[in-house]
Amino acid sequence: MTAPHQVGYPDLLRVWREADAIPEIEHAWLFDHLIPIEGEVTGPVFEGWTLLSALAAQTERLRLGLMVTSNRFRPPAMLAKIATTVDVVSGGRLEFGIGAGSRPSHPIARHEYDSHGMPYHDADYAVASLAEACALIRRLWTEEKPFDFNGDYHQLRGAFGNPKPVQRPHPPIVIGGRAKATLRVVAEHADVWNIPGGDIDDAVSRSALLDRYCTDIGRDPESITRSMVLSVSYDEADATRAAIAEALGGGFTHIVLNLPSPYPPNVARWVADELIGRATG
Repeated sequence: MTAPHQVGYPDLLRVWREADAIPEIEHAWLFDHLIPIEGEVTGPVFEGWTLLSALAAQTERLRLGLMVTSNRFRPPAMLAKIATTVDVVSGGRLEFGIGAGSRPSHPIARHEYDSHGMPYHDADYAVASLAEACALIRRLWTEEKPFDFNGDYHQLRGAFGNPKPVQRPHPPIVIGGRAKATLRVVAEHADVWNIPGGDIDDAVSRSALLDRYCTDIGRDPESITRSMVLSVSYDEADATRAAIAEALGGGFTHIVLNLPSPYPPNVARWVADELIGRATG
């Protein structure tokens, strides 16, 4: 994962091209923020989906996505069209990451909405809107005739998606979040569930809760891949390797390594050799 803030496009492109040539690295990710969430708030930051499409066109093998899209930023029908475009540009390599959006208690995240003139609804509203968005987006990707959608948060008339994504029935849906309400949405809609690393005991506990929610609705919990974002330290590789091993031991098999910028030369090769190879070999 290369957060697209406080960094230039040439450096991002360099790292993604390096990673694209290394089979041990299976996927690459950006985030979805409109202002930097680290460093100077007035620093550079790229819009995630536009950048993702550019990087999709410059790579051939990596699966790719945003970890994760804020459902607050774009109407879901528009987001479905954007995601389809990236899946087509990439030749069917999109992992569709989505979440309810940043929590209200995060001051930088709140500034993000105020500075772009967007409303900031409470958490209950955001999670319920996310559930409707996931259902709506899947229908736009799969249904062959126009339809109406009469939700509490989203309403469409004569909705239809054309073209369809390359991946059928649709790109994998990756939902990020840790709140109980979000986990219920994960149980219903996700192929992959992602949680930030840090407290492995909490992550394992929430994974068990997700299992119960799946059982409640008659879904096999094993059908949802467990994913975790881990911060990388270039100076303390042992600590990063230990975190990877801990996550794997907790049942999190989809590991996203968040690389801090600036990116050293050949950083993707270093990740493969020093982190992936030595943590899993």
